[in-house]
Amino acid sequence: MTVAKPLFYLHTPNDGERWQALFAAELPDFDVVAAPAEVDPARVQYLATWRPPEGLFGRFANLRAVFALGAGIDRFMQRSDLAPGVALVRLTDAGMAQQMCEYVLAGVLRYQRDLDRYARQQADALWQPLPGRAAAELRVTVLGLGEIGGAVARTLALLGYAVAGWSRSPRELAGVRCLHGWDSLPTLLAASDVLVNLLPSTPETHGLLNHERLAGLPKGAAVINAGRGEQLEESALLALLDAGHLRGAQLDVLGLEPPGQNHPFWHHPAIVLTPHIAAATLLGPSARQVAGKLRGLLRGETVPGLVDRERAY
Repeated sequence: MTVAKPLFYLHTPNDGERWQALFAAELPDFDVVAAPAEVDPARVQYLATWRPPEGLFGRFANLRAVFALGAGIDRFMQRSDLAPGVALVRLTDAGMAQQMCEYVLAGVLRYQRDLDRYARQQADALWQPLPGRAAAELRVTVLGLGEIGGAVARTLALLGYAVAGWSRSPRELAGVRCLHGWDSLPTLLAASDVLVNLLPSTPETHGLLNHERLAGLPKGAAVINAGRGEQLEESALLALLDAGHLRGAQLDVLGLEPPGQNHPFWHHPAIVLTPHIAAATLLGPSARQVAGKLRGLLRGETVPGLVDRERAY
């Protein structure tokens, strides 16, 4: 009698066939099925998804683990159809750290090397060199020192920038001045020429970058937000840019994506807007990582990226 293989189900907004082929190669001991193919719900014990629709998890009574095909898990939290006993596992890097380092560095260089000001001068047909600033003179603060934020902070430090990092709990990173706890944040912001937000979405970080905190940055500071859109108060950012307190902003995430056609960010001269592409999910590395985590769970291990539901990360 042939024993059926365990079933691994994929539900992705696109590239379903590519995901299925990659996971089938990584998990030869599983039947890998990708939506919209029909599947026996009772056989589904493991599921990988991104942007899961409402009610998806409730279809599978024997579900044991859900793998988020991304680092952010805000779309998975407080889901009534995801039972507390089901393990939730997020990606940890899988090629995203390198991409985020590149994205943040592009923004840091934009402000260090005055590329934003030269773009405005070009529009005015003005040929005027500006005073240079060495990397060591630029104070960069990274909010969030997890897998990806830590890589960004270390990379910038290796390139000679004066890097500080902030996290909710203590961290130590070579070349990075690390602070933690809410009490240290105002002092840190006041000494930041470029503020980089890479924090995860939690109840505590919602609305973190409000008017008070953004105004606490030095005059002429810039903001790079590649964390979550709801962490940045958009009206406060606009007010401080228009008042000349802040120099500019590079934004990869917004509270509502995509923004409406009349959103003021589209045409603001001090804002660079990118469509949530700072660190895209790479299919090959992600499939290999999820397969490795699944094998770890089957061995009874506590795998990296296992989400603590109470901490929301």
